Amino acid sequence: MEQAMFAGGCFWCMVTPFEELPGIHGIVSGYAGGTIENPTYEQVKTGTTGHFEVVQITFDPEVFPYERLLELFWPQIDPTDDGGQFQDRGSQYRTAVFYYNENQRLAALASREQVAASGRFEGPVVTEILPAPVFYRAEEYHQDYHKKNPKHYKEDREQSGRDTFISKHW
Repeated sequence: MEQAMFAGGCFWCMVTPFEELPGIHGIVSGYAGGTIENPTYEQVKTGTTGHFEVVQITFDPEVFPYERLLELFWPQIDPTDDGGQFQDRGSQYRTAVFYYNENQRLAALASREQVAASGRFEGPVVTEILPAPVFYRAEEYHQDYHKKNPKHYKEDREQSGRDTFISKHW
């Protein structure tokens, strides 16, 4: 098993693209990259802690290669927006690919280059490729939020503009 970590704005929206796929053994919403140990959602949402909202994925690379995770990640985001994602604004909603080893780093860099060269976007791709920092699991009510609160999740996602952007650019 290996782990992957992606920041794509609101972590609620970053779970569903990866779930229930062969070789994916877990998806956990959390926080990474900030200055406070064991941050709470209330702290992170202020945008002052330096944390990203992230998902950490446990996967079997023999069944589901890391490159396939990257192929699923990019179409979930606006890689040209460094101020957040869609309606979610602030540093906690920045995008990034966090790598755990050199193979992941090289694959992430290559995939970012492919996205940048695709001609899909007018602006530069600003999604960072960074070493994986300490991961902090988010509070339990954030885990599988789309299943626990389907009505609110659907309304929030519709209002966010994420799906409109995905349809237009991907």
